[in-house]
Amino acid sequence: MKRFTIKIIPFLLAALLVLAGCGAAVTPSGSGGSGKAAAADTTAKKTDGSTKGSEATAPANTESAEDDTDEQEQEPAQESSAAEDGDTEIRIALNGTSAESDGSGVSISGSAVTITAGGTYVLSGTLDNGYVTVDADKEEKVTLVLDSVTINSEDFAAIYVVSADKVIIKPAEGTTSTLSNGGSFTPIDDSNVDAVIFARDDVTFNGEGTLIISSPAGHGVVGKDDVKIKDGVYEIDAYQTAIKANDTIEISGGTFSLTAGSDGLHAENNDDDTLGDILITGGDFRIYADDDAIHATTVLQIDDGTFEIYGAEGLEATVVTVNGGDIYVEATDDGINAAHNSSAYYPLIEINGGYITVVMGAGDTDGVDSNGDIVINGGTVDVTGRSTFDCDGSGVINGGTVIVNGQEVSTLPNQMMGGGGFGPGGMRPR
Repeated sequence: MKRFTIKIIPFLLAALLVLAGCGAAVTPSGSGGSGKAAAADTTAKKTDGSTKGSEATAPANTESAEDDTDEQEQEPAQESSAAEDGDTEIRIALNGTSAESDGSGVSISGSAVTITAGGTYVLSGTLDNGYVTVDADKEEKVTLVLDSVTINSEDFAAIYVVSADKVIIKPAEGTTSTLSNGGSFTPIDDSNVDAVIFARDDVTFNGEGTLIISSPAGHGVVGKDDVKIKDGVYEIDAYQTAIKANDTIEISGGTFSLTAGSDGLHAENNDDDTLGDILITGGDFRIYADDDAIHATTVLQIDDGTFEIYGAEGLEATVVTVNGGDIYVEATDDGINAAHNSSAYYPLIEINGGYITVVMGAGDTDGVDSNGDIVINGGTVDVTGRSTFDCDGSGVINGGTVIVNGQEVSTLPNQMMGGGGFGPGGMRPR
């Protein structure tokens, strides 16, 4: 499993220069009411009370986005018919209620297709009620090229990854493939399969075609380890979560139209609350979610991309870091929320760049809400609503532009700064 780091050292230096030159707008911090220097506010706190630079607040991902770019270049999405790493390309033709293959490493029983060896497999045709299983050796890499394929599994996943070192799913360039579930999930082993694509190992999506997923009873995509998406067009309509991972979701490109009865993107490990992070370095997103549009247990980091988000909450994690991108959020609860989701990190919202627009619905809602601190070092944050900023710790503007209900401000109009009261009623329950 790969991690990532939050890099804010340039913004620390910028903050110190601002302090030295013209001072910083700092609101009272902590229950003692004393102000913090800007440099101190740009450190994220561990739950034991110690501080640690923001570059270490995210789970330690030792591979950079450049590593994934290199990997993408080695696996060009447009070469949908080229075998990976010198493997022989094997074609699998789906014929309604059966299938046939022109190579080895494939077992077919009626409408159940099982891939048992590493290699590149090109799927075409239709399965009316069947599924494709990947059950290869733990050290094998399997690439599935979806070439205008349609698979409907009435009571199971359309694609089920049992075992492999890595599985790559590629919608072929210039094609549209459709995967769906019929409305129920019946187990075939000890896994609780509840998604149209369900992977017990890492799964990567990398292709320039279109993949449409319909899941009327469960999730769209579930990865029990990491889910990575590097390119392609994805239209997912799911009764629960559109894309879900236990450990990490990492997206560096692609176009996404996600409709979810729960969350749009969700990273959470039920057995370890120090896992569950999301890194987005690019992509075009339109998300409609009944709950959170994007939810991470630990760290949510956005470096670039365009986002049009509608949900109960827009962005939620224990640490939310925005370094760039164009983000538009309409929410009925909190637009951006740093909550106590992980025991390993102190809640922090840190904005270093990008253009963020948050529009809040009427009622008990907050535009930018942190159970810890809010630090704005750069970018533009434009919030419209009754309660625009709310944090339990400290809030500071070191740089950038902050607009509240149409007016630029130099200090955060916080509703509950440093543990103070929330309106006439005092402390708001959380």
